Amino acid sequence: MNRTQTSGKPGPRKMRAPWADRVFALATLSAALFTLALLVGILISLFIGAAPAIKEYGLSFLWRSEWDPVENRYGGLVMIYGTLMTSFIALVIAVPVSFGIALFLTELSPQWLKRPLGVAIELLAAVPSIVYGMWGLLVFGPILATYVQQPLQALLKGVPFLGALVSGPPVGIGLLSAGIILAIMIIPFIASVMRDVFEVTPPMLKESAYGLGSTTWEVMWRVVLPYTKTGVVGGIMLGLGRALGETMAVTFVIGNFNQLESLSLFQAANSITSALANEFAEASEGLHQASLIYLGLVLFFITFVVLSLSKVLLARLKKNEGSRT
Repeated sequence: MNRTQTSGKPGPRKMRAPWADRVFALATLSAALFTLALLVGILISLFIGAAPAIKEYGLSFLWRSEWDPVENRYGGLVMIYGTLMTSFIALVIAVPVSFGIALFLTELSPQWLKRPLGVAIELLAAVPSIVYGMWGLLVFGPILATYVQQPLQALLKGVPFLGALVSGPPVGIGLLSAGIILAIMIIPFIASVMRDVFEVTPPMLKESAYGLGSTTWEVMWRVVLPYTKTGVVGGIMLGLGRALGETMAVTFVIGNFNQLESLSLFQAANSITSALANEFAEASEGLHQASLIYLGLVLFFITFVVLSLSKVLLARLKKNEGSRT
């Protein structure tokens, strides 16, 4: 019996070859640098393609509302407004609904229903966006016009501001319709993330709160949310990024109207992605094509700003995560 066996301690492990660690480190570094180079390449190509429009309009492109390919005059205000407004509407609807779904699945759902319901919600993310768009145009749009838009217009007729907010022809397409369709599309992403982060809350924290007489709502609001706020914000930002970049579903139901006549939620409008999908293939070389690429650059910048702000917010939240618990 050797010394290692008699002492009961394992012998020293054989060290890996140092070249293997260097190769692995080089491979991971190359992957990271490739991603960064790809991002920089996309940004440079957008700047080059948009150069004629940037030279012609500069930053005034952002607040010019005219979009006239015949007269060769362009401005991105309508598309930028449509993109931001539909995404905002989608978040206003999707966040409370997703929170309710996650709360039910983690705290209130019976065990036999939890898994099938969770899978069904996640399957909504697998539905192609064009199917959502067709359903929104052919089914949801008429329902919205008949049972929402017309009653709201009759109820709020003559009311300052609120009447203007629901004005417009009752055809069921426009900003609100696009925002609702986007909300349906991003609910699976936000709800799934919220459910997962709610489930990582230590059971002892929740049981202690219940033992002190807290209700389910108080446990979620005062214990679970403070503990998991970083993950919740991350899920919301994931849904926002999905909403900002959606193309086909929005194209079907937003109306693709390049004029901003009013601030009505039922007003037909346009978005950056819809304008690119509808016009880029037929755009002539020159200012028209450059203006569309400029819109793509603006969307890139909006997404970058949103993600940067989310990173800053997450970093600040992470410092105090769980402190209230």
